[in-house]
This record gives sequence, structure tokens and C-alpha cells, in this order.
Amino acid sequence: MSSQPTRGPESEALDPYRWLEEVEGERGLEWVHTHNAVAQARLEADPGFAALQADLLAILEADDRIPFVVKRGAHYYNFWQDGAHPRGLWRRTTPAEYRQPRPAWEVLIDLDALNAAEGENWVWHGAHCLKPRHPDAPWRHCLISLSRGGADADVTREFDLVEQRWVGDGFFRDEAKGGLAWIDHDSVYVYTDFGEGSLTASGYPRIVKAWRRGTPLAEATTVFEGEADDMVVGAMRDHTRGYERDFVSRARAFYDNELYLREADGTLHRVEVPNSARKQVHRRWLTLELREPWTLDGTTYPAGALLAADLEAFMAGARGLQVLFTPTERTSLADATWTRHYLVLNVLDDVRNRLYVLTPGDGEWPCEPLAGAPELGTVSLSAVDDEESDELFMVVTDYLTPTTLYHGRVGEVPQPLKQAPALFDATGLAVSQHFATSRDGTRVPYFLVGREGIEANGANPTLLYGYGGFEVSLLPSYSPGVGRGWLSRGGVYVVANIRGGGEYGPRWHQAALREKRHRAHEDFAAVAEDLIARGITSPRHLGIQGGSNGGLLVGNMLVKYPRLFGAVVCQVPLLDMRRYHELLAGASWMAEYGDPDGDDWAFLRDYSPYHNLDATADYPPLLLMTSTRDDRVHPGHARKMTARMREQGHPVLYYENIEGGHGGAADNRQRAHMQALAFTFLEQTLFGG
Repeated sequence: MSSQPTRGPESEALDPYRWLEEVEGERGLEWVHTHNAVAQARLEADPGFAALQADLLAILEADDRIPFVVKRGAHYYNFWQDGAHPRGLWRRTTPAEYRQPRPAWEVLIDLDALNAAEGENWVWHGAHCLKPRHPDAPWRHCLISLSRGGADADVTREFDLVEQRWVGDGFFRDEAKGGLAWIDHDSVYVYTDFGEGSLTASGYPRIVKAWRRGTPLAEATTVFEGEADDMVVGAMRDHTRGYERDFVSRARAFYDNELYLREADGTLHRVEVPNSARKQVHRRWLTLELREPWTLDGTTYPAGALLAADLEAFMAGARGLQVLFTPTERTSLADATWTRHYLVLNVLDDVRNRLYVLTPGDGEWPCEPLAGAPELGTVSLSAVDDEESDELFMVVTDYLTPTTLYHGRVGEVPQPLKQAPALFDATGLAVSQHFATSRDGTRVPYFLVGREGIEANGANPTLLYGYGGFEVSLLPSYSPGVGRGWLSRGGVYVVANIRGGGEYGPRWHQAALREKRHRAHEDFAAVAEDLIARGITSPRHLGIQGGSNGGLLVGNMLVKYPRLFGAVVCQVPLLDMRRYHELLAGASWMAEYGDPDGDDWAFLRDYSPYHNLDATADYPPLLLMTSTRDDRVHPGHARKMTARMREQGHPVLYYENIEGGHGGAADNRQRAHMQALAFTFLEQTLFGG
């Protein structure tokens, strides 16, 4: 079977569906409700839908899930949602109590009660709490971010942890994209919508100010102003005792950012390193993860390398760099985690984690494997308190093994602390890794989850998932929803590690940027063809799913490779690449995709699904899903794609959640409903026949 793409005829006619971009326009919402009703009538009427939705909701609200925590002073803090608290509880407990099977929690904020009292629909966006100046002092001042309906835009309010109340005359930021960051208990950095001209073209803050408690926001002092075509600016204080510093960040684009050290008098000193490098400061050390080669004093450091320097010496002009990691063809740096005295590297080796401990020093940093690190499974690390200790939380998971949370110290074997229950029957299931060959000869890994000794009869219902963008790696993880909604019903699940992601570091991502985006699509098609060639499945039984940038991916699969697939689930997608940069946060992604207003449209048009639809093509059934409250990827993409496909007579179902933001859902009940719609659609289209 050929994987050569097909594409529709060129058409530069004016877009007849621009009116659907008016998110809350009366006509547009009427259109949404009409199409929602059609999708719900078909999918919710399925005999298995109600039971599946209830099953998925029970999984999401299981009270024996792991309550992951963040340490602040003497307490562990957690945000928790369940059936009795759909919007959630912000709560805390002690480390000793957390070790108990059923910890006793102290509730700080009940979001459902707050919504009832205020007549709002707040969704939790997080807490930023001020570290006290003295180690023994209690934590008190917190900035709480709350979003209406799950949108990216949110408000910030001050909460008193000691008195456990909202601070009536405390810091407050009106609804906007942006935030507040503590300087001290009487001042914050604020980056938000200050009025006309204060936002970038992407809709994010262009100006950051210092704001004193008790003064009007209008009197806040400007710290830094970016340009209108920047992506976003911000500022923060590092409160590490003995290393207190202030930083200003300026993101010109996704992979183009500047870091400035701010002196007490407001003077800014740029950290003179490549804009594309990821920059991190810990105590005396500056670390740089390079995204492109950097030549300094006659030495060229490769993309993907991790370097370290003494920050104070570097800012004074010294250029001595220590190489901490160098990538290979099969390895890349997934993460670097600081503890009080050590730096722990998480390395991907053919998409499998390997952990190493580095000991900082003025010469070469000694390196050794992390004690007790597992050989199998996906491993992620976080410091319990990188200022005070060398304790680590380690999370281990894979497709079939429930997630386990370990606790330990560097140099000691970590011990299990919490384990999630098995939420689907994995008996007889197995995980295997395979490699497909893309059109240009590139070796593309993918994971397959299915029955042991799966029969190569071409009839196995198979769901292929991918993303392929923004250097995001897709690593094995335990997904009860996939297990219960797909695997337990006899389906095969496949995850493709295509270019555009970060599985092999910056080079893997950059191989599919802008005019090279087609390589991500070719990689995904190659995995599909490999599954078909090996007899795992056939086009009749092969479905695909992706969201956001992954929605753009499967949208292109639909219009370019329709003969490979039997069903497509496309969620919160980009689909109109002619106007994406004019819709909400779209302008911030031009480094990833290109600028449609210039010469880039020549290649962007080739992977704009909305512009490549062909009325004469035979497309597989499509389910498009989005959210009215998604203020990151505009719901107009999915709306307009549906309208044009309906006009052309193609099979498409559409469902738009009225709340939910870019995640698609605002609470567990909505998440269960959305998942049940998708799995029911896939079962209806891929099983049997």
C-alpha cells in the first residue's frame, strides 16, 4: 500500500465560515448546540455508552488515587478532585501523616463551596506561596490563580495560610493572561493586561511591573517592556537563602528567550548565552541546555548538550564551562533536577529512562548512576525541597503498571511511598517497542500495547496516538482511561514517537519545524503502514487520535492519507493554518509553524487541513471535539472544519464542551463524558466488519 499523500484542489476563495470564529456569538453557539445534539444522539444512544461513562468517571474519582504533593515548609500540599468535590479541594498534611494509607487532610480552600458562595465557575490554576525569611517561620502569603471555566486567562487573589482566609485588601489581579510573583510580603511582580498596547500580538503580557501592597495597580513601577511582536515577558525572585536574586525573562518566541539579572537599583544585565538555550539557576550555578550548536572561544558545543558555569563568574566575564551531558544518536536529555547538593540527569536512551547523579564542583563533576533507579518504566523526578535537602520524589509508571511514587535521598535506594491501584485488568497484555522506517529512511520508534501473541490477521481494532511538536516527548504511562475504554474491550493501543517531539532531543524536534513539518506526518504514516504490513491491523480497523498540535497531525492524516485509516478523533485542534496566528495565542507558535502572511504560506498551505479538503475524496469518519472556553487554540478551527466537511458531504461528528479550556473539560464528569464519546465513536467505527 502506498503512503503517498493525496490533497485537495487549490482554492483561494474567501472563507465562508469566518462567522464561526465569533466564539460566543449567538449564531455560532446555536450552530454548536445543533451539532452537539447530532453527535450526542448517535453516541450517547449506544448501548454501552452510559456504562462506559460511569466506569470512566469512577476511575477519575477513585479515592485511592495517589495524591501528589508539593512541600512548603512543614506541610505537603495537594489539589484534589472527586465525586463530592468536582471542582476540587486545596489541602495539606504533614510528611508523617502523608505516609499513612489514608492521610488526614486539612482543607484550605473548597472550590465548590467558593463557587456556590460567589456564583462563579472557578477552575483551579495553582498557588504561588512566599517562602518566609526565617526557616522556622510559618508559610503565610499565597497567590491563588483561578480561571473561569478553565480558560488560560485567570484572576489572582491573595490567601492567608495562617488565618485560612482570603485577604480582603490583599493583592488582586483582574482576569487576563499573566500572573503575579512574590518579591517580598509587601511587593510583587505583576505582568498582565494593563490596558491598550500592553499585550503582545499573541495576547500575553508585554510589560512587567513591581507593585507595592496597598497602592493602586496604576502606580506600579515598570520593570521591563518587551515589543509587540514578542511572545511574553515576566519576572521573578529566587528566594533561596543566601542566593536571593531577581530575574526578568523575555520570550521573543517559543525557542527564543532572553534572561536578565535585575540589580537592586533596577539595572538589568543580560545573561549572554544563546537565546535558544534553556537556562536554569540553582544557588551558585547556571546551567544551559543547548538547542543549537554554540561556538565559544573556539570550542563548539553541540545541540542537546548540558553545560554549567559559576553564575557570578560568568556575569563578570569568565567563560569557563563544564560539559555535563553530550547527546548521541540514541540518547537525549529528558530533564535535569537539582537537589540541595546534587544535579540528577534523566536521560532518554531510545525512549527509555536512565538516571545519573552529578556532584557539582569547580572541576569535572563526578557522575554515577542514581541508586535504586528502575531499569524499566517511565521515570520522572522532582526534588522534595531543593533548598533544604537531597530528598527526591520518583514516579515510575508504564502502560500496564499502576503508577508508584517513591521517596528517598540521593545515595540511598528510594522506597515506595504510594501506589495507585490497578484500574483495569492487564492480564494477558504486553508492551513492545518497534521501529518503522519513514519516507526519508529515518528510524521512527513506537510502542504497541495489546494481547500477548497478538494474531497477525489484520483485524485487530487499533488506536494510534501521536503529537509530534514543540519538543514534547510521548513516554509510556499508565492510562486507566485507555485501559478501561480501549484495551479491556480488545483494542490495540499504539503511541508513535515521531519527529517534532523531543524523544531524541532538539534535533528530533527541529527535523519537523516549519517547512519540514511534513516529516512528522510521514513518520506517523510510516508507523500506520508498519502496523498494516505486520498484520496487526488494516485500514478498516485502524483509528487515530490527537489533540492540539496532535489535532493538526491527525487532521493532515485525514486529508493526505485517508486510505490508511478507518476513523479519526481530532481534539482541540489547529486546522486553519492561514489564520491560526490571528486567533487567540496562535501568533506565539510562528517559530514552530511559520508566518502565513509572508512566503511561509507556500509551505503552510500544504499542511493546512482546512485548505486541503477535497469534495471528491473518500475520507474516514471523523469526530471533532473542542471547547468554547479554549482561549489557547481557537474553537473556530474545529467549527470551520466541520462546516466545510458537512458542506462537502463528508462523514463528521462534532462536539464542543461549553467549558473546559484547552484541556477540553473543567471537571472529572466532563472529562469522563468527553472520553466516553471518543471511545464509543472508535468502537462503533473500528470494531466488527
